[in-house]
Amino acid sequence: MTDVIVAGAGPTGLALACELAQAGVGTLVVERLPEPLRQTKGGALQPRTQELFAERGLLEPLRARSVPTEAAGGHFAMLPVPLDCTVWDTAHPHTLAVPQWEVEEVLAERAVALGATVLRDTPVTAVEQDGDGGVTVTAGGRRLTARYLAACDGAHSTVRKLLGVPFPGRAGTFTAVLADVTLSSVSDLVPAGIGHISTLTREAGGHWVMLAPLGGGRYRFTGGTADGGGQDKGRPVTFEEVAHALRVVYGEQTVLAAMESASRFGDATRQVEAYRVGSVFFAGDAAHIHPPFGGQGLNLGVQDAVSLGGKLAAVLRGGAPSDLLDTYHAERHPVGAWTLHITQAQRALAHPNPGPDVVELRRFLTELLRGPEANKQLAGLMSGLSRPYDLA
Repeated sequence: MTDVIVAGAGPTGLALACELAQAGVGTLVVERLPEPLRQTKGGALQPRTQELFAERGLLEPLRARSVPTEAAGGHFAMLPVPLDCTVWDTAHPHTLAVPQWEVEEVLAERAVALGATVLRDTPVTAVEQDGDGGVTVTAGGRRLTARYLAACDGAHSTVRKLLGVPFPGRAGTFTAVLADVTLSSVSDLVPAGIGHISTLTREAGGHWVMLAPLGGGRYRFTGGTADGGGQDKGRPVTFEEVAHALRVVYGEQTVLAAMESASRFGDATRQVEAYRVGSVFFAGDAAHIHPPFGGQGLNLGVQDAVSLGGKLAAVLRGGAPSDLLDTYHAERHPVGAWTLHITQAQRALAHPNPGPDVVELRRFLTELLRGPEANKQLAGLMSGLSRPYDLA
């Protein structure tokens, strides 16, 4: 028997493994994918997440893998006003652009170095909780036992489904494409560097595209159509689909040479009602999903992991009472709920085909954010700096 089984080797699961292993807690990570998915996906580390990583000696390895960017502020709903975090007491007032697979690689290396075990190609197929407070997980044909199980296995969490845990919320209204692409030629409309997000997004011909340069002719492509693109997220992304969007938005001179790791995503909003179910805890996208606005997802999951890891370590190695674990839900569920609120608001404001009322609301908020007090408040919410953490 081990202390904790972690389902999922994404940023949340691996950050949790680092927290637990650092404290000497026996940790086993099981992951269904045989190899890491080398896709940029989430790539913005917010100031609060950088503080947490710096405290653990992880920020410099991540900084070494970061994509060069301008020192631009964050954003709310892609409005053209940078959110200024320099007014907060932090050594890291700007977001750090690191592709998600690079974050996972750094965390995996640290977790294993600290003593955690990571088993890939090991999908969870059954979860059983016993009356004594333990849990048995069947994964990759093995029966594994532990004191606790942490479900960090993403938006389509197998653990959540096996336990029949409800995932209430709002269904998605649009789908869009995310892909890592290489361009053989570009027009003058293609951004040459990563600045404020409002400079990276263009709309034309019923399409919208955000291109983030990654260097060497590579870009992170995010795009869709003004009508929402339908709801079939399972449709394969085709080369011509992305090539056409690039031509429409950036001109015929912008030519797609290669596409890799393409996928679709939506804007569904859901959250489990309880982050703890017996000996099982939910974190990251297994606990909450929301529209991808403002660079919140990866950061919210990592911060879940820091909270849960500290509490599990205190109980398993520090002699703290077991009811400390109940405070994980009390601490993190409200933060997740608030993140769902602010991402849904951004989704409405950033609609690629806004009605006249939304246009006026965008104008009003743009002027409001030019004021220091409103800017500071939203900068603190979006960066996480307004939420206190015990870094010790």
